[in-house]
Amino acid sequence: MHELTFFRTWLPVIYLYGVGGIIFLSGMVIIYKAKSIKLERPMHKKWFYVLIFGFVYYLGIHVFLTYAALNF
Repeated sequence: MHELTFFRTWLPVIYLYGVGGIIFLSGMVIIYKAKSIKLERPMHKKWFYVLIFGFVYYLGIHVFLTYAALNF
């Protein structure tokens, strides 16, 4: 069986949410600069926060489950 090193456990998480986060935030900036989202509108603001929360939520789940798997 393979040893559970940093490179097999945490590096994929860092890569996934680091690179994915940069792409996600770049997309959010493009949407904002293109004026496709108007944060003064209640529904636009709601969905903006839903998207940010969703990214952080899945990051949290992934980090928690990786941590739990390594410590049991």
